[in-house]
Amino acid sequence: MKEKIHPPYQDVLFVDSSTNTQFLIGSTINSKEKGTYQGKEYPMVRVPISSASHPFFTKATQFLDTEGRVDKFTKKYQRKSEQTKKDHDKQEEANKEKAKLGKKKK
Repeated sequence: MKEKIHPPYQDVLFVDSSTNTQFLIGSTINSKEKGTYQGKEYPMVRVPISSASHPFFTKATQFLDTEGRVDKFTKKYQRKSEQTKKDHDKQEEANKEKAKLGKKKK
């Protein structure tokens, strides 16, 4: 390997935010935050989901979203679908009114 062009490879402590499970993994990622693992201090990176909390690995039927991404998505598209439904209902009412007026003229 060439000198001074590669980032330093070091042990980094990854911490799952939802379960506080810690993993010590070799990485080139830099972090200002420090954490202690087995009496030794390492750079620490917090992750929202890991194998300790993901439903695929835990076989859990319910997914706990600590950052609210699922709720935000649901609310966003629920409002749009409600508005679309209202617009559709208004269009149907307008079509019925046109049909009634057309029958009265005959």
